[in-house]
Amino acid sequence: LSIGHNTTSTMLTKFESKSARVKGLAFHPVRPWVCASLHNGVIQLWDYRVGTVIDRFEEHEGPVRGVDFHLNEPLIVSGGDDYKIKVWDYKLRRCLFTLLGHLDYIRTVQFHPNPSQFPWILSASDDQTLRLWDFHKRSCLSVLTGHNHYVMCASFHPSEDLIVSASLDQTVRVWDTTGLRKKQMGDAMMDPMASRSATTSTAMNVQAELFGTNDVVVKYVLEGHDRGVNWACFHPTLPLLASAADDRQVKLWRMSETKAWEVDTLRGHANNVSCCLFHPKHDLVVSNSEDRSIRVWDVSKRVGVQTFRREGDRFWILAAHRAQNLLAAGHDSGMIVFKLERERPASAHGLTNQLYYVRGRELFLHDYGRASGGVDVPIASLRRVGQQAQTDGIGSAPRFLAYNQHNPSEGNILVCSDVDGGSYELITFSLSNSSGSVTDGKRGSCLGPAVFLGRNRFAVLDRHQRQIVIKNLNNETTKKVQPPVPNIDALYDGGASGRILLRAEDRAILFEVQSRRVLGEITAPKIKTIVWSPDGSKVAIVCKYGVVIADRMLEQLCSISDNVRIKSGCWDVSPTGGTASNLFLYTTLHHVKYCLPSGDTGTIRTLDAPLYAMRAVKDQLFCLDREARARVISIDTTEARFKLALANKKYGQVMHMVKHSRLCGRSIVAYLQDKGFPEVALHFVREPKTRFRLALACGDIEAAMEAAFALEQQAESGREIWGELGNEALRQGNHQVVEMSYQRTKDFDRLSFLYLISGDTEKLRKMLKISQMRNDIMGRYHNALLLGDATERVSVLEASGNLPLAYMCAKLHGLEDDAERIKIAIETNKGDVEAVAAKADALAAATDLSGGRLLQ
Repeated sequence: LSIGHNTTSTMLTKFESKSARVKGLAFHPVRPWVCASLHNGVIQLWDYRVGTVIDRFEEHEGPVRGVDFHLNEPLIVSGGDDYKIKVWDYKLRRCLFTLLGHLDYIRTVQFHPNPSQFPWILSASDDQTLRLWDFHKRSCLSVLTGHNHYVMCASFHPSEDLIVSASLDQTVRVWDTTGLRKKQMGDAMMDPMASRSATTSTAMNVQAELFGTNDVVVKYVLEGHDRGVNWACFHPTLPLLASAADDRQVKLWRMSETKAWEVDTLRGHANNVSCCLFHPKHDLVVSNSEDRSIRVWDVSKRVGVQTFRREGDRFWILAAHRAQNLLAAGHDSGMIVFKLERERPASAHGLTNQLYYVRGRELFLHDYGRASGGVDVPIASLRRVGQQAQTDGIGSAPRFLAYNQHNPSEGNILVCSDVDGGSYELITFSLSNSSGSVTDGKRGSCLGPAVFLGRNRFAVLDRHQRQIVIKNLNNETTKKVQPPVPNIDALYDGGASGRILLRAEDRAILFEVQSRRVLGEITAPKIKTIVWSPDGSKVAIVCKYGVVIADRMLEQLCSISDNVRIKSGCWDVSPTGGTASNLFLYTTLHHVKYCLPSGDTGTIRTLDAPLYAMRAVKDQLFCLDREARARVISIDTTEARFKLALANKKYGQVMHMVKHSRLCGRSIVAYLQDKGFPEVALHFVREPKTRFRLALACGDIEAAMEAAFALEQQAESGREIWGELGNEALRQGNHQVVEMSYQRTKDFDRLSFLYLISGDTEKLRKMLKISQMRNDIMGRYHNALLLGDATERVSVLEASGNLPLAYMCAKLHGLEDDAERIKIAIETNKGDVEAVAAKADALAAATDLSGGRLLQ
């Protein structure tokens, strides 16, 4: 059988891990997780969206070959070379229990696809048996014997009472589990033998262990492979089977009620085929092999259509996501999560309120102006040209659309795809009668998107010489232009006629074709798409992990980055509110976010599934989903509009939004503080602690005092609150508030000094009395010093036992009576009065009258 147009393709890798050899893989049914079981005994739980290990489970001894997620409980089942099946709870992060019974390596394990009704686990082992387990009762339900070599894999049918198994005995077996289901569902209660004694039932269990039971019977044995069969699987909906074997072949089988037969053989692998599966959404079989390749086969045509190769790693296992277009493959040094084709629908903005997009093989016009959500009008059917385009699901769909904005008289659309290395098709149609005559068939090869330059010209990038080729609407080449730099790999719209944006590695270059001038250049890594604002004044360059916003000459306004891939973006086109061409909305896998030219960003809402933003008007975001269906979702851009009004100094609008919208929260308050608008933030906040901080930041002493009193009532006001208020009041020269703060914090020293510099001797005397009452010697002395009260100072020094100092002080200030009394006291204590008197005379004789002497 011919291999067909089997092209070696570059893989759309979403995530890649490096680890020991991966032997088992399973996608979580809902979360963006993939579980990988490794040859070194570790089970890794990865988040493939951000590329991090969430958890590791390490209890198996030796390789773990099989792993599976429960559909709705937080459970993982694993089976390994230690003959053990383990059930783990990934929320509790531990092994719940171990199922023992197999006598050799366990190859695969799987939960039943309807686990709420059938709490079953299916396992396949090198002991030549399959086993069915009840994980609620933690017991073996049935042992399926019949294979006479290692059983390499076993899996349940998605909806019927069937099991398929593959073995190195060169056969694939299909088993019927109807009997077991009936028995488990309670049909056994009708059985007169059901009341048999406990000894009999024990004997039956022993018999089941030794010889298997007749609850599960072999329905078909499929023979046709010349070597051991490594894998077999059911088609999700059709009565088909696929098997992969060491004879390097993938075989397709069909089943009826009574028999099964071989339909075809897919040849192309150069070594043992280790695994195969039916693609969940397309008519494809994917297989991988020890020949280091993954191959994609068209089931209806039965030919190979794509090959992905790795340099040094053999592939062992494949897994497909239930709901998304994602596959995973395990190899010698880790695993990859990948897609067979991009899922972004090709689309382009037409005239006002119009969007052109492709769904399936049809070109549609979506008119937003008609009805509430808009109306779809079919324009043209796109013909399939080239071998690759005959198969759906492998990247043959159109990738880019370009609409000719420069031509008001008729509609021109360029449809570009990656088929055969890159190609374009020019479609022309009447704007007044959209279902009228359509001309197509003008085709050619190109690299990446094609761009309209003017009313009757468009540009494509030549695949081989990387030249810019200018063509007219008859598809005739009129000019070839050498790009200003080498390695250009894509053209984008330049925002005005005669201009194009060139992508070269991590740069975008604005180029004028006629004059061959470079008008601007900007750095932007991994550019995905270019979105011009409606008025043409700004451009958003959407990258894989960021957005760069620039003006029309490519001068950068801001650059933001995200840690999740950015899927799409659009400018706001609201007729009022000042957001048009100033608010850029973009979507990631699970969020709608915004970005302003000032560099401010924020999250608007979450998404259940990725959507591609096309147009934003007020509180509505018009999108396309992955099935290219028009969707309208509600968004709340209040926060973005608020930040925009603030940046544009529209304070009336700001205060209106403060009073009338539901803007609140710490992030807005922090944002306003950060941007230097604490007085605006003050309007938001009622909580006293935050109000106090904001009031201090904008110097509003009254508000700060209110907040401080409120905190005092809540018994939360400490010294530091009043201390901070005092400092701010001091900075502003408001000594009444400073005085109150010092009084509340009982900061007597500072209070005394405040009275000194404000000249309030009356209150200084009060401070002196307070320090006497508190027996504060130092405080008394300081206050006496500040008041210039010598008598008080002498008595303080005397009371504190500093008699020589008291004597000198009394002598200096002419208090002879006091001096005489203290002199006697010194002599009584056998002190040297002469030396003290000499020092006092020397001080008196000194001419330093600057007031700096302590005792004065």
